[in-house]
Amino acid sequence: MVGDSWTHKIARFCIVPLLNTPVTPNHLTGLRLITGIAACTALGVGTREWDIWGGCLWVLSAFLDRADGELARISGKTSAMGHKFDLFSDVTVTALFFLGAGIGLRGEILFGADLGQWPIWLGSLAAAGVVMAEVFAEYIDRAKADTGGKAYPGIWGFDFDDVLYLFAPVVWLDFHIYFVLGASVGAPTFALLTWSKWRASSWK
Repeated sequence: MVGDSWTHKIARFCIVPLLNTPVTPNHLTGLRLITGIAACTALGVGTREWDIWGGCLWVLSAFLDRADGELARISGKTSAMGHKFDLFSDVTVTALFFLGAGIGLRGEILFGADLGQWPIWLGSLAAAGVVMAEVFAEYIDRAKADTGGKAYPGIWGFDFDDVLYLFAPVVWLDFHIYFVLGASVGAPTFALLTWSKWRASSWK
């Protein structure tokens, strides 16, 4: 099903020059993976300058995640392997965001207390939650493939995963310590809720 969110429409417009060229959807997915890993690596440095660059690379990576799917659909180059590569990239990059942010926040001072290595562990917990949530959501999406449904449908022209774009402003505003803390609880909880939703749908 062709996405109809605002970011899908923008990506659809941007990839038109790539039609009938040697560029494939997997090329864009690969670039999405590389820029995403680069963004997370930049966050792991832990300096303000690298955080800014990390946020910029993150937005680019998130947009490429839209562009590869649009190129696949419009060019007719969709494939099972391409979908798996895209899913792998999505899960990897999103999970690494929290791990990279946690590494970069090591030794952070919060409310007068030195957090030491705790941000790394909290980021790892959030990353694990992201992986499990993504896996269970994929199970639900597969089950709903015939109807075009999704585990978490969008609203008002925005897809559920458009929230990824907000990760960059969180970093730019230097709020990512609170984001990692919240995600260390929120991501595993969301994974549990998604698992429950998958199990409920599979029992019907």
